[in-house]
Amino acid sequence: MKITRILALGLMLSGAMVASGAALAQVVPATPPAPAEDGGLEVTVSDESEWQDLGIAITSFATDADVPTRTNAGTTGALGRALSQVVAGDLKNNGLFKPSGPDGLPQPAYAQVQAPDYGTWASRSADMLVQGYVRAGADGNLTVGCYLYDVALKQQLVKGGWQVPASDWRRAAHKCADMVYSRLSGESPFFDSKIAYIAETGPKDHRMKRLAIMDSDGANHRYLTSGQAMALTPRYSPDYSKILYLSYLNGQPSIYSYDLATDRQTLVARTGAPTLAPRWSPDGKWVLYSMAKSGTTDIYRISSAGGGTPQKLTNGPGINIGGSYSPDGSQIVFESDRSGSQQIYVMGADGSNQRRISFFGGRAATPEWSPRGDQIAFTHIAGNLRVAVMSPSGGGMRHLTDNWQDEAPTWSPNGRIVQFFRTAKTSGTASIWQVDLTGRNERKLPTPVGASDPAWGPVRP
Repeated sequence: MKITRILALGLMLSGAMVASGAALAQVVPATPPAPAEDGGLEVTVSDESEWQDLGIAITSFATDADVPTRTNAGTTGALGRALSQVVAGDLKNNGLFKPSGPDGLPQPAYAQVQAPDYGTWASRSADMLVQGYVRAGADGNLTVGCYLYDVALKQQLVKGGWQVPASDWRRAAHKCADMVYSRLSGESPFFDSKIAYIAETGPKDHRMKRLAIMDSDGANHRYLTSGQAMALTPRYSPDYSKILYLSYLNGQPSIYSYDLATDRQTLVARTGAPTLAPRWSPDGKWVLYSMAKSGTTDIYRISSAGGGTPQKLTNGPGINIGGSYSPDGSQIVFESDRSGSQQIYVMGADGSNQRRISFFGGRAATPEWSPRGDQIAFTHIAGNLRVAVMSPSGGGMRHLTDNWQDEAPTWSPNGRIVQFFRTAKTSGTASIWQVDLTGRNERKLPTPVGASDPAWGPVRP
């Protein structure tokens, strides 16, 4: 669902003008003033302590009238509280900030949303203040406003507003959190995004594996396939419209593209041989995959529209698997055992200049290029399986996790968080976890059943 962006001088609390005709419409205020040099916020990505020391108070979103809504949260009053809880959860769970509220904080009146009592918040040692409102329209749609204030400077830093169907109220909260996160950190947002993964049920030796999706915080969970055919290794398309995945229907490996708007899938390739790890190119025109044939496994690419003759990019020996494009589409990182053990290699998008980049001991597998282009995440196998990162040249390797079996990393849209799945040693149950680039902030994502092969999609349009 696309957001319609409209430049405006401001989002007025009464009589806000919000674009219509889109499922999620946004009013974007003019560029906010920068903090003053003598008292403004100054933080850097490398110094996390300043971020966590920042006192961010998040209050319940106010409403002009406590009326019923078509949401699962209840009236606009209850919904205002739920919105602020989602915002607080987003900012807390990313590992950078330690916000307070909405529990235990004063709840502003509707008229105070744009006129905060700075003295109250200064006495509570709040550096930043997030306030907002929610209004219900006669058509059932909701209007949600969000404001970020600098308490010391007594000024508004940024504001935004969204009109949403009742079913999409959580998106408005995620957009608010994205706005606050981006303004304070200077980084790209990622909360309004979705995660595809493989839902696992059944005994260890006979698992049912279904394709499923959910919001970045685990909410709005939905199964996309029935489980009659095993699903594996999903990946979102660059434009967010489709999910690429591998299916074993009647034992035949097939690559499908699942259209999220129509809930229909299109066959991209049926290889007739063991197939692994289909992946999109950054422009969405190509699909990489690995196929075993005549004792070797090589990487191929084919048009994402299906049909045509696959182009072979590697030529043995041994096993060549995976393939993750660099953000500019010029290079591909992959794994190969041509040196005698699993290691990470890089090649041109046409298969040229294949070279090994992992020389740090142990084995290395499942590489994925960061959307920033500056790092590659992978599974390091040296005793345990651990998630690690390194530069595209192979330098600066460091572990982000230290557990028995962590594997298959995938990046957040802004390249700051790595998601992966962890397998329990005794039960074999898999679950999705994420960790930030410091390696100090781990979090397990809630899923209704066992979960593996996560794939984090881009920020939703």
